[in-house]
Amino acid sequence: MEFKHISVLLDEVIESLNIKEDGIYIDCTLGGAGHSSEILKRVSNKGRLIGIDQDTNALKAAKEKLKDYENVTYVHDNFYNIDEILKELKIDKVDGILMDLGVSSHQLDTAERGFSYMKDAPLDMRMNREREFSAYDIVNGYSENEIFRIIKEYGEDKFAKRIAQFIVKAREKKSIETTLELVDIIRAAIPAKFQKSGHPAKKTFQAIRIEVNGELAILDKAVEDSINNLNKNGRISIITFHSLEDRIIKNKFRKLQKPCTCPKEFPICICNKKPIIEIISRKPIEPTEKEKEINSRSKSAKLRVAEKI
Repeated sequence: MEFKHISVLLDEVIESLNIKEDGIYIDCTLGGAGHSSEILKRVSNKGRLIGIDQDTNALKAAKEKLKDYENVTYVHDNFYNIDEILKELKIDKVDGILMDLGVSSHQLDTAERGFSYMKDAPLDMRMNREREFSAYDIVNGYSENEIFRIIKEYGEDKFAKRIAQFIVKAREKKSIETTLELVDIIRAAIPAKFQKSGHPAKKTFQAIRIEVNGELAILDKAVEDSINNLNKNGRISIITFHSLEDRIIKNKFRKLQKPCTCPKEFPICICNKKPIIEIISRKPIEPTEKEKEINSRSKSAKLRVAEKI
């Protein structure tokens, strides 16, 4: 299947990175390489792009899309390991870093990947298919309390308790093997009158996907490590797609902009913790109405930008 992905907030991202011709840039989530191809148009041969992705399909598609560029380095890894990646490449500091935290259109549209609640497929949801742990292990192996916790925390679903109960009850009869089996169980758990706005399985699938891939657990460290690897005046641009991610990024940026830990009543700072970044986007940058119409998956996207001091 062809790797398709419409880059969200493309113009806004490119503008936010303040690209220099001879700069080094990292796309932490290379995906379909839409953002990366635009970055490469703006850097000369003296510039460089590092494209990281844990999905081998994405890397393969990106290599094809960017085949005319020689100043690209492809890395099959998770951006959580950005420190090690740059050490291995013998790169000290970079000028810009992009993180697009959404699931790619390709991953959603490729039925056998098991990300979609609209298509029948084995329960999978692994972004890195070389890992063994999958959605199947969560749905069939986690305790009722653990399932409740992730649906409540990561899906923010008010029916988390009922959904967890229904999942555990269903798997007593037989293992839950496929996405649509799970969808039917979720539908049964949520009262019909609450199923009119949006797909009833959306929040649970989001929660399981986050747990499978450790998406939130890696963010705090990955963002801090990324900023530590920026040159002075280097930019970091991060696109999020749900409130949990956005909250983590917003709080992290605030903490790095105002790291002082002194009590408010202290007349002067004695902790000597200096600001590391300046927040460029006071409020998150959102897609235009036109973009939302063209690409429905962009509707929940938010872009936050910071600059290294």
